[in-house]
Amino acid sequence: MSDTQDLFPTRLERKLGMCERIDPVVYGDESQRENGPLDRAQIDEYERKGFLSFEGFYDADDMQVFLQELREYEDDADLKLSEGTILEPGREEIRTVFGIHEVSERFQRLTQDPKLLAIVKQLLGSDVYIHQSRINYKPGFKGKGFDWHSDFETWHSEDGMPRMRALSCSIVLTDNGEFNGPLMLIPGSHRYFIPCVGRTPQDNYKESLKSQEVGVPPISSLRELMLENDIEAPKGPAGSLVIFECNTMHGSNINMSCWPRSNLFFVYNSVENTLHDPYCGNRPRPEFLANRTNWKPLEPLNE
Repeated sequence: MSDTQDLFPTRLERKLGMCERIDPVVYGDESQRENGPLDRAQIDEYERKGFLSFEGFYDADDMQVFLQELREYEDDADLKLSEGTILEPGREEIRTVFGIHEVSERFQRLTQDPKLLAIVKQLLGSDVYIHQSRINYKPGFKGKGFDWHSDFETWHSEDGMPRMRALSCSIVLTDNGEFNGPLMLIPGSHRYFIPCVGRTPQDNYKESLKSQEVGVPPISSLRELMLENDIEAPKGPAGSLVIFECNTMHGSNINMSCWPRSNLFFVYNSVENTLHDPYCGNRPRPEFLANRTNWKPLEPLNE
């Protein structure tokens, strides 16, 4: 699928200034906004900040079965060799496993959790499908950080996502504290699109998933956003949840502690926002990064 109009030009040789958002943050009319588990105050907070956090959204004990499965993956030689598994630079430790909902039936069923889907559909105002899923590992002392970035800038440029109508759900599998590299977000940053400088090399993902050099926002723009809005790092025990809008600027520090930090990410995209050809002009990235074959709406599993 192709689109003749690129509403969010980025990855050019010349620098472009950041511009105000043109898409809604919360979709649907008033009746759709009222029809869901989030109350008016939570909707307003999401619109204002670009994210919501829920401490103890799931029972911490229920996360143990997911953690046990992750420990088994750490010793799975075949999984480490798969293209969807990213290792820490210069090490054999796993950094990220993409497409986790296709690797594991347990994780796939979690994507259809009724209470999670209800929130996602209320915010996006439509049926949804999984655009991408992943596990980010951060072992104690060894886990590297993730530089500041907007997911939408990459998904638009390299995957052809046309509009800002997607969000990420980060489910905390191990306790997230201030010392083990929690997710950090800039409140209000979702209200601006920040173009990045530099053409995108073919197969850029092979390097960017280990260390991102293309698609990095200018320091001047980050400074302006931080001085205006500060930085927040939602923390909480295993089972906590952070939902953040696709254009919210975020990143995380290295893990300086002895405590591991593992977070699960489900990216939900509206069925009315399916992918076009990549706007950077390259061939599409692999399916484990950008789902192009199964846009069937997710149905809640009532178990």
